[in-house]
Amino acid sequence: MPLSKEEIAKRIAKEIKDGYYVNLGIGIPTLVANYIPKNINVVLQSENGLLGMGPFPFEGEEDADLINAGKQTITTLPGSSIFDSAMSFGMIRAQKVDLTILGAMEVSENGDIANWKIPGKMVKGMGGAMDLVASAKNIIVAMQHVNKAGESKLLSKCTLPLTGVKCIKKIVTEIAVLAVLPEGGFQLLERAPGVSIEFIQQSTAGKLIVEGEIPEMNFD
Repeated sequence: MPLSKEEIAKRIAKEIKDGYYVNLGIGIPTLVANYIPKNINVVLQSENGLLGMGPFPFEGEEDADLINAGKQTITTLPGSSIFDSAMSFGMIRAQKVDLTILGAMEVSENGDIANWKIPGKMVKGMGGAMDLVASAKNIIVAMQHVNKAGESKLLSKCTLPLTGVKCIKKIVTEIAVLAVLPEGGFQLLERAPGVSIEFIQQSTAGKLIVEGEIPEMNFD
């Protein structure tokens, strides 16, 4: 069965290593904070000016003054630091962030990403997405494999305005984990439990590379 948004976040949390500084984008990526293993030390960065972001607060324990870049209430951990957005983007542009986890509307087979604007629809602005994809050492996309019409969002070429070019390394969707190869193409690494390779092929408009046995995702 396809993964829930929470299960996508839980699978992505396995990509986080001890000592990482990690930026979580709006949407599914914010859920990753709830699934970081207890035995590793990770510092979460929010581009509106916070190092040391914790999991979401329980209902009734929210502090309206503590929000992430998506304006959701959050918690802070012991030793956290709050500062202005200029310093925050200084960290991002100086490549101090080890891993960025972003949502996307489209990703192309050569690693281009479109995640900020749909023509004709009002948007508040680019936000920090362009700085993040231009500066991060490693970028993982958390996204739905297909749109509401059932059309693939993993394409040979993006049709929406680009956020970044040739910058995406890995994608986790509700049906698959894929790597974007340097020479182009989506390499299938894992599949969601019960999801067939044929179904993933049908759901992927871009070049899909399948080699050997493809294991099901493991969440342990």
